[in-house]
Amino acid sequence: MSDEIRVLPKGYSDTPVIPGQVWRVHDVDRPMPPVIAPASDATQALVGEPPSDALVLFDGTSTDGWIHRNGDSCGWTLVDGDAMEVTPRTGDIRSKDEFGTCQLHVEWKAPTEIYADSQGRGNSGVFLLGLYEIQVLDGYENPTYADGVTAAIYGQYPPLVNVCVPPGVWHTYDVVFESPEYHHGKLAKPAAMTVFHNGVLVHHRQEMQGPTQHRALASYADPHGPKGPLVLQDHGDRVQFRNIWIRELEKLQAD
Repeated sequence: MSDEIRVLPKGYSDTPVIPGQVWRVHDVDRPMPPVIAPASDATQALVGEPPSDALVLFDGTSTDGWIHRNGDSCGWTLVDGDAMEVTPRTGDIRSKDEFGTCQLHVEWKAPTEIYADSQGRGNSGVFLLGLYEIQVLDGYENPTYADGVTAAIYGQYPPLVNVCVPPGVWHTYDVVFESPEYHHGKLAKPAAMTVFHNGVLVHHRQEMQGPTQHRALASYADPHGPKGPLVLQDHGDRVQFRNIWIRELEKLQAD
């Protein structure tokens, strides 16, 4: 076998222009996407690595990137396994940085000690922009209301399926969040979420009815900006979190 590598064409300049684009089919001049290193999968024993273009919000070494929702210092505790644990009744925490449309990765696990059912089991939440909640709950063999089960868009949409693992086992959420858009104070485009729970699609570009509410209807009556913090909820249970990273998305489609 020859060691010589054949040099082949890198595209064409005599093909039709793709409708709605400025580029030809297989256009030789079309810019290539940037190269990044991919994320590695996490296991129960090993925390995965984020992709090389991600902003790491928590890697197990410090809570310096987090503050109490009211601006005080973070009151949660670093624990074994490169994780942090909710310190019950200290309050929600938020990222110091703010984000808009993004890809988010979060890992969490519910405590093995069970003292209640329904919403009293491993309850927490992940809030995009501090407003739009993906429910965190120990939903393993635990009946509750459908729009409040694990991975629900809380108070609005149940997940397509329940993919829960037993308490004490790590869950993963992989989310694409699209910020709402307002024009002159009126909603032009609602927020939307795509969510994978433990690798399984549970919401597909689900349009949201507004910021999360409890026992009330969501709405976009109060316009807000395109960015906000990531908020993790203290609901009184010792839920743990690890390996939190985010990729801000300037665009959702190729040019």
